[in-house]
Amino acid sequence: MGRSRGGVTTKIHLVADSHCRPIARVTSAGQRHDSLAFTAVMADIRIRRRRGGRPRTRPDRVLADKAYSTRKIRITLRSRGIKATIPEPANQIAGRASRGSAGGRPPRFDKEIYKDRNTVERAINRLRGYRGVATRYDKREFVYKGTIDVASIMIWLRDPTEADLRDTP
Repeated sequence: MGRSRGGVTTKIHLVADSHCRPIARVTSAGQRHDSLAFTAVMADIRIRRRRGGRPRTRPDRVLADKAYSTRKIRITLRSRGIKATIPEPANQIAGRASRGSAGGRPPRFDKEIYKDRNTVERAINRLRGYRGVATRYDKREFVYKGTIDVASIMIWLRDPTEADLRDTP
């Protein structure tokens, strides 16, 4: 996918539930900025409803790191009615402060809620527990995505919820 001095690199952009299980995932080249994959990851979200019906495509809240702290992402989330907990990088804080009152208010940020963002990091660590995902021996992108999908399925099969068990015949 991407080239760096060390060779081929790939980033996995991931949405995880509270049980550290992958819900949606997108891969991109290692040198590309994280925020460019945000809309693709959000478009892949499908959250199953307990009583059946069409799956939800809108999460209740998004917890993201500083790489996703852009005006475009915040506006997109606000227009869809999704609460965002994204810290602001120091350069954005300084830029807003340098504009004075024209800089506007800082975005809302709750440190206690942000502590739950580690579920995404733990989900990535679970994926990296599979050798094929961690080492990326696959040459083609679609093969690597398939490897990630198989690892995600294995994670879901190892940690089903009670609702998942009730739905099986």
